[in-house]
Amino acid sequence: MDHLPHDPAILVSAINMQLRDEEYSSLAELCYAFGTEAVTVEDYLRQHGYVYNKEQKQFKME
Repeated sequence: MDHLPHDPAILVSAINMQLRDEEYSSLAELCYAFGTEAVTVEDYLRQHGYVYNKEQKQFKME
């Protein structure tokens, strides 16, 4: 996650924007482009109260 924001709110915003604007077709593709695993990002954000909705392709507060 070296190339992604470490602040959870900023990270969620950045990821959701990239997925919404269809820069990447999936969380896995986005994470691959930034050199990390989707599970790593999901676990990190889950610790901060966010969950990933695969159907909507976005993170939301639990």
